[in-house]
Amino acid sequence: MSRTPFACAGILAIACTVNLSAAVELDPKLPEYTKVAGVSGNLNSIGSDTLNNLMTLWAEGFQEIYPNVNIQIEGKGSSTAPPAMIEGTAQLGPMSREMSSKEIDAFEKKYGYKPTGIKVAIDALAVFVHKDNPVKGLSMAQVDAIFSKTRKAGFASDITDWGIVAPEWQGKALSLYGRNSASGTYGFFKEVALKKGDYKPTVKEQPGSSAVVQGVASDLAGVGYSGIGYVTSGVRPLPLSAKDGGEMMEPSYENCLSNKYPLGRFLFVYVNKKPNEPLPTLVHEFVRFVESKQGQEVVVKDGYYPLKAEMTFTAGAK
Repeated sequence: MSRTPFACAGILAIACTVNLSAAVELDPKLPEYTKVAGVSGNLNSIGSDTLNNLMTLWAEGFQEIYPNVNIQIEGKGSSTAPPAMIEGTAQLGPMSREMSSKEIDAFEKKYGYKPTGIKVAIDALAVFVHKDNPVKGLSMAQVDAIFSKTRKAGFASDITDWGIVAPEWQGKALSLYGRNSASGTYGFFKEVALKKGDYKPTVKEQPGSSAVVQGVASDLAGVGYSGIGYVTSGVRPLPLSAKDGGEMMEPSYENCLSNKYPLGRFLFVYVNKKPNEPLPTLVHEFVRFVESKQGQEVVVKDGYYPLKAEMTFTAGAK
């Protein structure tokens, strides 16, 4: 599974914030969505829990424009999207990671062509601690040593005591929160942060992104990973450095666009598109809405980061 890079020549963030609280401005090149005639029917979406709120908000906005459209959304994890698309029970497959080669092969075996992944938003996968935790930030090797029993990033020792990274808390044991294996966030974190290593058995696996954040917020010694869109006042997303001793990078819009934040990622919606044929009208219009100014305003409202116009499917981005 390969990571899709964010870096694009000449692309800079229009606005960003180190403390994540300032308004993120949309790319003025994003088009306004305009209503078209003849849009009705049913859409089923099955997949990512991380994208659950966004899919719901997009569906509500789309249905305001097209009252004759019915959209059903189920979000139990990214790994549920490929089987639903293969079986034809969903036209939309939201995923917080890219499809694996095994999933793509299974789809291609059924249909004779590959599924189409459409970027719909940018997420900073954040490492959250309790708001009163004194730790200033972590290196990626430290993150690995916290969550992984295999420590493939090469940190010298296992980290089970907060005193290793926050001397003020010497003797306080870490309490780990994560996602279950059906989650794309689980898979992305395993691949990138753990370098495909194994999670510790002490990670308390949660059924959803919000549950991870809620767990950390109610646990003074807690640390967990989840999408930046789930941040609450009870937790703090940590700055991260790619290397030990390197500069700590906040999970900001600018740092995701520039690839400086090591856990930036795209969020996707996969669709079944026949080669050299347009998407079915209903699916096409939903995608066009999601990638429009109105759709990307929803992204910002939900706490994630918007696409640049050049990144959109309708602009021809791959």
